[in-house]
Amino acid sequence: MNEIDAELNGFAKLGISGQLLKATTAAGFTDPKPIQEQAIPAQLAGRDILGIAQTGSGKTAAFALPILSRIIALGTKRRPKTARALILAPTRELAVQIEETIKVLAKGAHISTALVLGGVSRFSQVKKIGPGVDFLIATPGRLMDLVREKDVILSETTWLVLDEADRMLDMGFINDVKRIAKATHPARQTALFSATMPAEIEQLTQSLLRDPVRVEVAPQGTTAAEIVQSVVLARTKQKRKVLSDMLADEAMSSVIVFARTKHGADRVTKDLERDGFEAAVIHGNKSQNARQKALNGFRDGSVRILVATDIAARGIDVPGISHVVNFDLPDEAESYVHRIGRTGRNGRDGIAITLVDPSENSKLRQVERIIRMKLPVIADHLGQPDPVREPRPQGERNFAPANDGAREGKEQRRDGRPRNDGFGKKRFGAKPHGDRPFAKKHDGDQGERNHGGERPFKGKPSGERHFHGKPKGDRPFGDKPHGERKPEGSKPFRNKRRFNRKPAARAA
Repeated sequence: MNEIDAELNGFAKLGISGQLLKATTAAGFTDPKPIQEQAIPAQLAGRDILGIAQTGSGKTAAFALPILSRIIALGTKRRPKTARALILAPTRELAVQIEETIKVLAKGAHISTALVLGGVSRFSQVKKIGPGVDFLIATPGRLMDLVREKDVILSETTWLVLDEADRMLDMGFINDVKRIAKATHPARQTALFSATMPAEIEQLTQSLLRDPVRVEVAPQGTTAAEIVQSVVLARTKQKRKVLSDMLADEAMSSVIVFARTKHGADRVTKDLERDGFEAAVIHGNKSQNARQKALNGFRDGSVRILVATDIAARGIDVPGISHVVNFDLPDEAESYVHRIGRTGRNGRDGIAITLVDPSENSKLRQVERIIRMKLPVIADHLGQPDPVREPRPQGERNFAPANDGAREGKEQRRDGRPRNDGFGKKRFGAKPHGDRPFAKKHDGDQGERNHGGERPFKGKPSGERHFHGKPKGDRPFGDKPHGERKPEGSKPFRNKRRFNRKPAARAA
């Protein structure tokens, strides 16, 4: 009796067995999380799932394990260009993370996966899907391109998962999601997971899911209890120094700094590097390889600070992130929940600090309304003067070094060249004024060009100008002076039509 009880502990009690159970246990998945306990048995029974849970709650294993269990039972025979299961994710990073989790859970089983993402080679993706795959993990935009080109056939897809559906709504992917869902098998099984449930997602749920089992393990918008949240009041011009002073603390061992815009993320990264901190940056303008390189460096600990936009608010599952710093508050209050959810994962402690300028007070109130708590202020720098920003090094201004030395007593430009005071020779194309080409010389009166009365033309003096390469007096017959070209009484020239061409018809 005790052996039976021991065998049915953990994921075995939820219906996971065989090689899949061994791989799950070997990967460290021993005690199911609440969302897994509720979602896995329902999916194994063939029910659609509507899951609402905070980020980092274990959703990936909740939908991957039951699908893996069913696919392993089907064998390895696949049809070309098809996918048995399709998982849609809003960002590339989240898609990569989902594939990695599936590979870990399916270790030892013959499960094939493929990624379809923007920003990487399309040819290699098409080639990978060619023989058919078990799991296709994709972002909606690139997948729609491949479906239109008939490089992917979804009619055999019987499992559909929409992960972070509210984020796909924010990014404008909902219409693509509807088209993709329509192209899948009519008898598909669908799971939709979202951290929030706005009205548009409710409508999508009604159109895609059939009598779903609703799984909600935390109220919408709530944050993990393990995260200590606080606010630092600082004006925008003070934030750079405040952030640098904070990062000087060695206790901030692994930090994500969130900026509101791509340009802002680049600026924060450059400022940190000037202040002596090594940082990597992730945002939508970076190539997939650059984003993955930055994320890998942050994950293996070689990079201590990662600066990111909200594209990294979901899909980054890096263990041991000690701090999240909101350099700017997000435009959407819900994004705050996902940002700080990068720390305090899997029951660990985490710290989230938000720098707030007085102009962001309305955004702060929206965040507090969403998370149902008032954030404590741990520091106030508003009464202090703005720090004086040090000038950037000359090399960062892209000024070319001056070729000539400084003139004594003359005001200098920032790149070292003297300012023009109206005397001396001006610079034109790296030549003095007297060596300019003819077309560019304007030294006072036009009749006294070249200071000698000689007006150069193709390198010849004024009196020896050539016409078509010959002196003026040796013109050919066709170039006679006016009055000698045709004798009197000759017919005037008429513009005759040639080649029987008709004149263009006049517009009505």
